[in-house]
Amino acid sequence: MTHDQPARLSVTSISDLLAAVPYLLGFHPADSLVIVGLTGQRITVAGRADLPEPAAITDWAPVTAQQYLDLLRNADATSAILIGYGPATTVTPVIDTLTPRVHAAGITLLDTLRVTDRRYYSYQCPDPGCCPPDGVPFDPHYSPTAVHAIVAGQTALPDRAALVASIAPTSAVTAEASRPAQHRALATMASGGRSALIRAGKKAVDEALARYGADAVLTDDEVAWLSVLLTDVAVRDHAGKATGDQPWHLALWTDITRRAAPAYAAAPATLLALTAWRHGQGALASVALDRALAADPDYRLAHLIDHALRHGIPPAALND
Repeated sequence: MTHDQPARLSVTSISDLLAAVPYLLGFHPADSLVIVGLTGQRITVAGRADLPEPAAITDWAPVTAQQYLDLLRNADATSAILIGYGPATTVTPVIDTLTPRVHAAGITLLDTLRVTDRRYYSYQCPDPGCCPPDGVPFDPHYSPTAVHAIVAGQTALPDRAALVASIAPTSAVTAEASRPAQHRALATMASGGRSALIRAGKKAVDEALARYGADAVLTDDEVAWLSVLLTDVAVRDHAGKATGDQPWHLALWTDITRRAAPAYAAAPATLLALTAWRHGQGALASVALDRALAADPDYRLAHLIDHALRHGIPPAALND
């Protein structure tokens, strides 16, 4: 499950809300359960999970419900809207299972909705005048909310697969490309020990930040060198502390993640996840963590961030 900070969008109707959801998540959801949390009339958090197969709901519901409730509580949300994207056969059993769990936790459910083929259906509205049995048509691409989001610089990719593809390895990435950097790191260790390697790593991080801040990029050799150096936790942590909320920080770690050799992708992908998390882009953080854990299934920082994302814990918690 992923969560995101709310975009600053004007939402005055269900159609507006549904048009806003892709910009809250960063992509248009499909076969998904989305929860939007509110404090008063202000959207404070949004989360998404894949819809389970009907036979798996019994096992899926307790874990997902708890994650959603943690998400709402950590965002101080007092009410919520549940939205299922998909056919009635998969959405309805999920909504029916989670609705009483949310009510029992003291969260007000303002509405529960299903979105199928660009129509929405309310499970709570009995009035056929505003909620006809054949649904209410809407277009998430052509609405004032979508226009406002685009003008504000927000994006919504076609689907989650497009988000995954945006950080996929480039075709030029090979393990062989990192060999010179490996030998250079070993030589640095041999001549000056780990402290020399850490100094070299911090220098490489600072130079990378300066380079991308000036709208330039690292060479392939520099990416390979930085990727090898980031395997040292002290260097990685220096990079994490040096990375802030500037938009080009996301560009930096996206580029390094894409160009790092597979064996060295865990650290830059985790730094991308950390940066996206700080920017309120939970969906991007989630796919970056998938990339990190594919490279190293035991990468501890990736697991910590994943746990925080699933429970709506704010990124400031890492500083505690």
